[in-house]
Amino acid sequence: MGVLWSFARPHTRTLLAGLALALLGSATGLAAPMVTKWVLDSLAASTSIAQPVLALLALLVVGSAIMCWQWILLGTLGERIVRQVRESMVRRFFRATVPAVTGRPTGELVTRVTSDTVLLREATASSLVQLVNGAVMFVGTLVLMGVLDLVLLGVTVAAVAVVAVLFAVLMPTIASARERAQEHLGLLGGTLEGSLRAIRTVKASRAEERQAERIITDVVASADHSVGAVRREAGAWTVAWSGIQLAIIVILGLGAWRVGQGVLDVSSLVAFLLYAFTLMDPVTQLSQNLTSLQSGLAAAERIRAVEDLDTEESPAARPAPAAAAPEKTPVLELRGVTAAYGPDAEPAVRDVDLAIPRRGHTAVVGPSGAGKTTLFSLLLRFLEPQGGQLLLDGRPYRELSHDQIRARLAYVEQDTPVVPGTVRDNLLFSRPEATEADLRRVLHQVRLTELVDSLDGGLDTPLSATSVSGGQRQRVALARALLCEPDVLLLDEATAQLDGLTESAIHDCIRERSRTGAVVTIAHRLSTVIDADTIVVMEAGRVRARGTHTELLATDGLYRELVEALRIAERTAAPG
Repeated sequence: MGVLWSFARPHTRTLLAGLALALLGSATGLAAPMVTKWVLDSLAASTSIAQPVLALLALLVVGSAIMCWQWILLGTLGERIVRQVRESMVRRFFRATVPAVTGRPTGELVTRVTSDTVLLREATASSLVQLVNGAVMFVGTLVLMGVLDLVLLGVTVAAVAVVAVLFAVLMPTIASARERAQEHLGLLGGTLEGSLRAIRTVKASRAEERQAERIITDVVASADHSVGAVRREAGAWTVAWSGIQLAIIVILGLGAWRVGQGVLDVSSLVAFLLYAFTLMDPVTQLSQNLTSLQSGLAAAERIRAVEDLDTEESPAARPAPAAAAPEKTPVLELRGVTAAYGPDAEPAVRDVDLAIPRRGHTAVVGPSGAGKTTLFSLLLRFLEPQGGQLLLDGRPYRELSHDQIRARLAYVEQDTPVVPGTVRDNLLFSRPEATEADLRRVLHQVRLTELVDSLDGGLDTPLSATSVSGGQRQRVALARALLCEPDVLLLDEATAQLDGLTESAIHDCIRERSRTGAVVTIAHRLSTVIDADTIVVMEAGRVRARGTHTELLATDGLYRELVEALRIAERTAAPG
């Protein structure tokens, strides 16, 4: 309950106002049977009923106005809570470390922002207030029943006690079923999102039915748990309704007998029966809101778990920039760096020593699992080292913010994801202040000018992963990186999906960039290796050798094998 209240606490004033309105509305409802008794007593005494009828109309008007006001107030509050929680989670996701985000299915994280926040809204903005209001109305109804007749009140309390015991037994099972249903919904979102991203692979593997069945397993599990919760809720509601109805029947029979005995007025019996019927409202409110509260508590726990994600420091907390480093100081350097993707995982790189000169092209090669991608993750500070240190311009990474480090680097992923938005949005992603001339320059460098000009909207054409080819996505990503004019350009093989002519142009671009800054590539093609000023050979997480293409051919057997493999791969990939 404390977790749920933590979301509602900043809005205590509004919640109290909503509660006050709810209590006023309940007061109008509680007054109605007493005014009805007034009408009946007036009839029995042959006096005017104008005043009690006007009082009933006044209660109707006031009660309607209060209900409308409360609805708007709590509805607006609920949307504000959802907005604030969603804003907080989205910012947390983007401040989180890369391993913290990639270690969970994307769809599961999306589910927390979408469906879990809706459950939270109902619990915080409505259920808390309605629960208190229902309890007050419930107690108020019983008190007024006691004013009318204590014997009939005893019958009512006995029925309510039985209902309360059954509710206490059923509520925990409802909460558990709802929580498991939401867990499977999160798993469903994660698997479905990943499968749709890989739809081509799914179809090419003829795995449509198998993958659909895998996802449907979570659909069925979520539905089964939800059905279980619905059955328990139906049981709880049926018990509540049946208990009250049975109490009304007993009250009617016993009350009629007491009227016959002359110890109870007919008007008092009618008023008591109206309260008995009214008692269904607070009982229904309590059962509904307890169920909603249980779902909201489960959602609040999952949302609060987002705060456990490891985060990078805030971009606002930046140390003062250091003085310019001497020209001979490496722009990037690793000294005895060891790193792993978890405290209990085997190191992905061990004791790596590597210096990246301020200018020139450095290629990193090695078999799968050699640690090439981990090297880039360390340089970009997606991953923190367990031992050793990294330096930028001779200054240790730990003295710099993530933002300061990444401001000096540009990175092109091998998968080259498209950023949601237009061509212009994608290009300006890293440097939003760039001019139209800057955009045209980088588009020309990567041979995309003609393609962009042919699009209906030009630079403002919406871009999606399916509207451009893999090679075009690579060139858009490279143009985005070049636009930053970084000190270090990190390329996870930016020519892997390009044709020969375009590849040649990109290599010219890389050579041009390496004259004024550092270019580091993970090499998957022979042309990239041959063009490099320095080649670093990695094996089993260590730097095995380094040198030029000619030097390594003469001195390193693994490098010769890699070159031969790259040569064969290029021959195989060459068009016939």
